[in-house]
Amino acid sequence: MTDSSVASLTAAASAPPVRARIWDLPTRVFHWALSAAVIGLIATGLGGVMEWHFRLGYTVLALLLFRLLWGFVGGRWSRFASFFYGPGSVVAYLRGRAHPEHVIGHTPLGALSVFAVLAVLAVQVGTGLVADDEVSAAGPLTRFVSSQAVSLATGWHASQGKTLVIALVSLHVLAVLFYVLVKRHRLVRPMVSGDKLITLAGAGGRVAPSRDDAVSRVLALVLFAVCAGVAYWIASLRV
Repeated sequence: MTDSSVASLTAAASAPPVRARIWDLPTRVFHWALSAAVIGLIATGLGGVMEWHFRLGYTVLALLLFRLLWGFVGGRWSRFASFFYGPGSVVAYLRGRAHPEHVIGHTPLGALSVFAVLAVLAVQVGTGLVADDEVSAAGPLTRFVSSQAVSLATGWHASQGKTLVIALVSLHVLAVLFYVLVKRHRLVRPMVSGDKLITLAGAGGRVAPSRDDAVSRVLALVLFAVCAGVAYWIASLRV
């Protein structure tokens, strides 16, 4: 390591934390909207309030479609490319050899949690669209698939899928509480304000913020309107 490199690292280590925009507004709105919708889905599913269960299901569908698109065109730290880690990165993180960028956006474990939650919710919504309890609740796409597919989807949606969603949501909340209360990491505040205090030494000497201007927000609105339109069209197929 050259003298200039040592000097740069020393200067970064002694510098005060910098405030950077990590989570753009569309990502933050998505996060809290999805949290509220999933809690509502669990409550209405357990309570048998099926009309609201369907409405919230369509809402989650629109949100998931939006997040899929936003994962490619959103802010720097909201893009999937910024937290798609290989096995080596996960192992290095668990062994205490985290990459500098792990202190900025999602950690490798946090990324696994995000992908797991999104995948499970996608399966749960998908099976809900073709599920039929043969009493009063049938998904809008049931007539487009075989009766065997409907039976399998209904069984998963009402049993294993529901249990898995509740378990993952509970695990996610417990993980956040652990990081906040035990490790003293501020996870909630940045997801409200969008900004995060980052030490330059821990970030490798620089922080690339997420874009969060009027243009990106308008783009997010357009994308969500399209996704909501798709969800509305699917809902209209219900008979």
